[in-house]
Amino acid sequence: MTDTKAIERSRTVAVVGTGTMGQGIAQVALVAGHPVRLYDAGPGRAQQAAAAITARLDRLAEKGRLAAEERDAAAGRLHVAETLDDLADAALVIEAIVEQLAVKQELFAELEQTVADDCLLATNTSSLSVTAIAGALRVPGRFVGLHFFNPAPLLPLVEVVSGFATDETAATRAYATAKEWGKTPVRCADTPGFIVNRIARPFYAEALRLYEERAADPATIDAVLRECGGFRMGPFELTDLIGQDVNEAVTRSVWEAFHHDPKFTPSLAQRRLVESGRLGRKTGQGWYAYGEGAERPAVPTEAPAPAPAAVTVHGRLGHAEPLVGMAERAGIKVRRRKHGHHLTLPGGGRLMLAHGEALFEYADQEVVFFDLAHDYTTATRIALSTSPAASPETLQEAVGLFQALGKDVTVIGDVPGMIVARTVAMLVDLAVDAVERGVASAEDIDTAMRLGVNYPAGPLEWGVLLGYEYVADVLRALHERYPTGRYAPCLGVVRKDHEEAAALKDQDDR
Repeated sequence: MTDTKAIERSRTVAVVGTGTMGQGIAQVALVAGHPVRLYDAGPGRAQQAAAAITARLDRLAEKGRLAAEERDAAAGRLHVAETLDDLADAALVIEAIVEQLAVKQELFAELEQTVADDCLLATNTSSLSVTAIAGALRVPGRFVGLHFFNPAPLLPLVEVVSGFATDETAATRAYATAKEWGKTPVRCADTPGFIVNRIARPFYAEALRLYEERAADPATIDAVLRECGGFRMGPFELTDLIGQDVNEAVTRSVWEAFHHDPKFTPSLAQRRLVESGRLGRKTGQGWYAYGEGAERPAVPTEAPAPAPAAVTVHGRLGHAEPLVGMAERAGIKVRRRKHGHHLTLPGGGRLMLAHGEALFEYADQEVVFFDLAHDYTTATRIALSTSPAASPETLQEAVGLFQALGKDVTVIGDVPGMIVARTVAMLVDLAVDAVERGVASAEDIDTAMRLGVNYPAGPLEWGVLLGYEYVADVLRALHERYPTGRYAPCLGVVRKDHEEAAALKDQDDR
């Protein structure tokens, strides 16, 4: 296969497997202008899928999202294949059947005897090895992963996965085709979880760890990650939407594929939830209840407190520096001192950005940690945590300060890294490690995480925004307190930390 251009719209695209993903992919190819053939081993399933796709095209036309003539033309290009032999002239075959390696291998072995050698073969697998699926093929070089996200007609991201034997021309042609279909493709190597399911693990894992350590309840953790971290949904509500069984299975699959690497360790709490049959929205109960009249638990929010008249800022606050201008605009007098990275409240207590330490280490000091925010100017909630020696008056001064800046305030337990800081540090770590290992480019990883899971920033973009010194400090502190290897910063983060330090020294020397 030498052609690297997108597959011509006159060529047939075949979709094998007509469940939700198969139907969605077929609809995308149809609307893009291809003749599409549907095949399913289950009797009558392909005909049912064709009827469902046609009905969706009708609804798009009724809503004005598809012209009537385009709807008619697309419906006319949709055909049902009775046998695999009916796919002989396909230029691209995309498989979306059950996630079982042996079943997929058997299917592609049959397809290889039917289609031409220049036909591109693709799997929509989200959890199996592309290399392993292609392992028994006569021409493995034309085999790629094309991982669409559900619902395929709506979500723009497609991971184009190259297996060990995939030809560069095949991957390039698959990428160009997805782009022609109006998608945003990203390239990645065949690694457990590909990009999104690999790098997103800490978003769920850290929340579950915090819950297990009784730092906060699910509703509080969700609220802080949404309203302070800037994430579209919290991890508990998101896993309820995905399905606890599905999310736990992906986590376990990635963990096992990485030979039980502690960075991917599954949660016992989530396992118990799955074993109890509380799978989320689809069963009416997960972390939250979804029955008639069910209400979401209230998030603990501090009562109004008076704003301090003045605060003292010591040194620079790094990513939290915007708080200084916000305080001044709120009418709070700000004094500045040269050294340090914290604020001093009127009563003498220190207010510090969470950096991975636990507050019991400040047992004899009045210290309040505040959590990391994606953007302090737009965040609507801030989480605080206090040292054992912090007085109620010190806490009230901290609460009043953030309330004066327009934030709801939630106080959580003493836990290293709090909620957002530890989650983001781990996301950055896994993303940097993936780049270092050649899984994908930094640009493609950031694109995948923004589009695939709606993160407010790509993790590598976040690393630059925060500074790798901060990320490395958080991870090192967490690693010291949880010496399992889970939080040990990857070599890439350590390298970037040293590069930043050298650049700053060079700048100071000039």
